[in-house]
Amino acid sequence: MLSPEQIATIADELAAAERDRAEIPLLTARHPEMTIEDSYAVQNEWRRRGIEAGRRPVGRKIGLTSKVMQAATGITEPDYGAIFSDMVFESGSVIEHGQFTGVRIEVELAFVLGHAITGGSNGSGATIFDVLRATEYVVPALEVLSSRIAMKGRTIVDTISDNAAMGAMVYGGNPTAPDAVDLRWVSALLYRNETIEESGVAAAVLNHPAMGVAWLANKLAQHGDRLEAGEIVLAGSFTRPIWVDKGDTVLADYGPMGTVSCRFA
Repeated sequence: MLSPEQIATIADELAAAERDRAEIPLLTARHPEMTIEDSYAVQNEWRRRGIEAGRRPVGRKIGLTSKVMQAATGITEPDYGAIFSDMVFESGSVIEHGQFTGVRIEVELAFVLGHAITGGSNGSGATIFDVLRATEYVVPALEVLSSRIAMKGRTIVDTISDNAAMGAMVYGGNPTAPDAVDLRWVSALLYRNETIEESGVAAAVLNHPAMGVAWLANKLAQHGDRLEAGEIVLAGSFTRPIWVDKGDTVLADYGPMGTVSCRFA
């Protein structure tokens, strides 16, 4: 386990990397004894400092919930990160490419909660039914990935510390009640500069995207936290990430649920 001083130092490094749009060396190379709980402690300290500085938390992201994403990263368990209001963009936004490092895009569903979800363990844990009851609506979303820690050789410990590689999110399309569509069969076509790069079906996320939200509620309970009413939860990508460059336009077509797009200036 890392000391509080070590955790604070790493949080300082990550905050500086975000500010300077840079990458820091792998944490696991410098702290081989670092555990998953250490990495969540680093992330929580980074989030706490953000709130202290005036950033407004609006939700959470879940990462690495699908086999395709686990295969793409070599990491075999989900993780989560924080979303601040300044990370959220509307469909059609022009986003500065240079504010991120290692910019990639993922296709996801965003759950907007009407009620809080309190997780637990064993028989008291949150279930898919709790998630569906608590969800006000679901919307199409793109996640913008950004890496403040070197990507080559990174492990789950590096990724979690790096706020699960969360850079920003873009939402759009048609807000849809969770019982108005079979969420397992929501599909999307991902275009970059008018060329299809990826496609996928939401069931790739733990067989049902709401299962990722239930996992998150139960994981947060282990850390003394919960999902609150009004929060946005990115449920995890059901396509591989695609790299984007300056000037690229990205659009995801979710069929009846509409489209979501952005351009990187």
